Amino acid sequence: MIQVGDIIPDGTLQHVPYTPNEDIMACPIPQPFKIHEQLKGKKAVLFAIPGPFTPACSNTHVPGFVNSRQALQAKGIDQVICLSVTDGFVMNAFGKASQVQDKIIMAGDGSAEFSKALGLDQDLTKNGMGIRSKRFAVVVDDLVVKYVGVETARGVSVSGAEAVLAKL
Repeated sequence: MIQVGDIIPDGTLQHVPYTPNEDIMACPIPQPFKIHEQLKGKKAVLFAIPGPFTPACSNTHVPGFVNSRQALQAKGIDQVICLSVTDGFVMNAFGKASQVQDKIIMAGDGSAEFSKALGLDQDLTKNGMGIRSKRFAVVVDDLVVKYVGVETARGVSVSGAEAVLAKL
C-alpha cells in the first residue's frame, strides 16, 4: 500500500472536463488524466469513492470536498481529484448530478489499474460490485505522498475533507 514519503505511481485516469451550462445527459469524450504529468509541481488531494451514486459517496464524501474546496485552496491545494473504479462517462454524470462543477476533477479508473498500483483496491464481488477502490484520500506535493487516509469501516472519517484539512 502507498505510504507517506512514496512517489505516487504514474497512471492514466479518464475524465471529462467541466463545461458550464452543459446538458446533464451530454457526454463528451473522456480525456486522459496522466497522474505524473498533471501533478508534477502541484499540491493535490486525490480521493477515491467505492461507487458513484452510493449513499456515503453521494451524501458525505463528495459534498465534503465540494464544500471545502476554497479552504483546501487556501491551504495550498491546486487540484482535487475524485476517482472511482468506473468509466469517465459515469464519473462525468456523477459530477453533474453532484453539482461538482469545476471544483473537483471527476476521474474514472476503469480497470482499477491505478487503484491496484496504490495498493488500495478491494474485491466487492460478493456485494455485486466487482473490483473497486477502497475509500481513501491521499495528499500529494510534487508527486510525493504527504498524507494517506484509508477507511477501515463504513462511512467517511480519515478520507474526508475535514480530516485532510486537519493534516495540511
